[in-house]
Amino acid sequence: MDKVRSKDGTLIAYERSGSGPALVLVHGTSADHTRWASVLPMLEQKFTVYALDRRGRGQSGDSAVYSLEREYEDIAAVVSSIHEPVNLLGHSYGALICLEAALRVTNLNKLILYEPLFHLNGSLYPPGFRARIRSLLDSGEREEVVAVFFREIVGVSEDELEGLRNEPAWAGRLAAVHTIPREFADDDYILDPQRFKNLTVPTILLQGSESPDYLKTATEALQAALPNSRIVVMPGQQHIAMRTAPEMFVRLVTEFLIGSI
Repeated sequence: MDKVRSKDGTLIAYERSGSGPALVLVHGTSADHTRWASVLPMLEQKFTVYALDRRGRGQSGDSAVYSLEREYEDIAAVVSSIHEPVNLLGHSYGALICLEAALRVTNLNKLILYEPLFHLNGSLYPPGFRARIRSLLDSGEREEVVAVFFREIVGVSEDELEGLRNEPAWAGRLAAVHTIPREFADDDYILDPQRFKNLTVPTILLQGSESPDYLKTATEALQAALPNSRIVVMPGQQHIAMRTAPEMFVRLVTEFLIGSI
């Protein structure tokens, strides 16, 4: 894996593969770059893929103090290090930081955001949820922490959860489980539409037709804030279509980036 130094000096690792236009992939909470294993072989046929490990996991470094701002800078550092127009795809928490990174780079070609997590009213997390996660972590129940997060926040079914357990990324999720509590920082994020009024890069917002309502509401609010964006709904899918419908996911990504949709 190659590495880029972020603004605060942290090294951010990424795996480069394939050939074609540049496509940077940014995973969500608890994952690492192996999250994309189900779609990577197909994407490599059309794109030069940069699948990164966000800070604190995989081969990337970390810092003593965590903030969302540092994550924005990490993605911006990777994108800016690529000396050509870059397509940027972020999932979940990764989509939120890609949104902000888009304001910090000058070589962005197109943007794909798949159900970023942020709240519009109230909290993303039910009462007592954070304390329960901390208690499970303190008890060493690492697998249960990941399972509870996906069941209760992401809203995946037991069948989908079992599928996640069988992914190459599951081991990475368990290794990075300590990063879940700090990513409750998304609960403090406030979408300010005015900040994005000049972000005219072509953007699609992927959405699962069966995803929780709060994710759909956030996506709709983001679409209203981004002047050159539209929502693309994936029928029958929820929050992890790259695993549950990889061919559909890759088709939509490819058609948008190459220009068919």
